[in-house]
Amino acid sequence: MCALKRYVCLLIWVASFPTFAETLNTLSYYTEEYPPYNYSVDGEVTGIAVDLLLKASQVAESPVKAANIDVKPWARAYRYTLITDNAVLFSTTRTQLREHLFQWVGPISTTRIVVLAKKSSNIEINEPIDLFKYRTGVIRDDVGEQLMSELGVPVDSMQESSYAKTLAEQLHKGRIDLWAYEENVANWWISQVGYDTNEFEVIFVLQEAELYYAFNKDIDKYLIDKLQQAIDKVKTNNNDDGITQYDAIINQYR
Repeated sequence: MCALKRYVCLLIWVASFPTFAETLNTLSYYTEEYPPYNYSVDGEVTGIAVDLLLKASQVAESPVKAANIDVKPWARAYRYTLITDNAVLFSTTRTQLREHLFQWVGPISTTRIVVLAKKSSNIEINEPIDLFKYRTGVIRDDVGEQLMSELGVPVDSMQESSYAKTLAEQLHKGRIDLWAYEENVANWWISQVGYDTNEFEVIFVLQEAELYYAFNKDIDKYLIDKLQQAIDKVKTNNNDDGITQYDAIINQYR
């Protein structure tokens, strides 16, 4: 009987310690074509957020490989991360609307979500209600679309697409009047399709925020903390040249 009691107590004692079956390198990572933060070149995923994830996971001794990062259209990746218990989505703008939908690690970088127009259109937006008069291109489920909706812009005033390249072309050709998107990424896509970024201008700022890694709510907080601590180290540890490992990553994409 005494032996049995000791065995039961041992089981209870062992069970009281948390077990972490998952590691950072067993999670499923999803991203989109969102340069310079995350994008693909000749089938290989790269960018600021990718390099930071790879470096930080290495520091955390659970290295994630670029080959394990899946590039998908944003709306599909966003919804999949919400319902899949081992999924991580990046780069994700942290907003009040999304705050309780995910667990957050970061920040990766500051970001500015803006409304762009062609300079030749001479469009002026003095207050949010002015946006209602125009056709605005948005990426489905992107922060630009969500911020426009929060301002009360009607759904029928927004033209959804899954691809930023398509919206860059439509804005240049006048098929949409405005484009709500991240400023740096929008300019990158405008250049990619062969247009001069000087032909376009920011006419309204929707939000200044920060980009993060968004983890499904069911992922163990142990992994959230582990990656956060590793990212903090990457941001403070210096390379041999005297700059932080984080700044070295940023400098590669300037």
